[in-house]
Amino acid sequence: MKILVLQGPNINMLGRRKAEHYGTVTMDEVHAYLEQKADELDCEIACFQSNYEGALVEKVQEMRDSVDGVLMNPAGLTTTSVSLRDALEDAGLPLVEIHLSNIHAREAWRRHSLFSEIAVGIIAGFRWRGYVSALEMLVGMLREVSADERRHVPAGVSRDERR
Repeated sequence: MKILVLQGPNINMLGRRKAEHYGTVTMDEVHAYLEQKADELDCEIACFQSNYEGALVEKVQEMRDSVDGVLMNPAGLTTTSVSLRDALEDAGLPLVEIHLSNIHAREAWRRHSLFSEIAVGIIAGFRWRGYVSALEMLVGMLREVSADERRHVPAGVSRDERR
């Protein structure tokens, strides 16, 4: 099993940026914690961060047939990226949306995510620990379903209609 970990804009600045919201752990440390958990879960992860929306879209398109699910912190693209949302929805992969801070306890404009309705789950407010928990939960969920069932099917659309 392989999971794509997508990191949006400014996540590369973790540890140096707004510690009161995001903590002091760096992106590389988050990835190291994820690697350790992936080893424990006997799965692989592929981590990718970009400050550019198009690069994230291209990574989803590139990896869509070689991974079983996606963990993503859309960061600054949470409220704006229709193209990334469309790429993820089109890929049909189970998605867990992650936010380091509790977006519902912050500014009103942060509370709406374009990704939430296509995600199987959302974790917010637990800083780096949210990533580790998300990986554990996604892998556990994926192991409970068949490979065919892993692909997202929009509500009201049968598998036969999708094919």
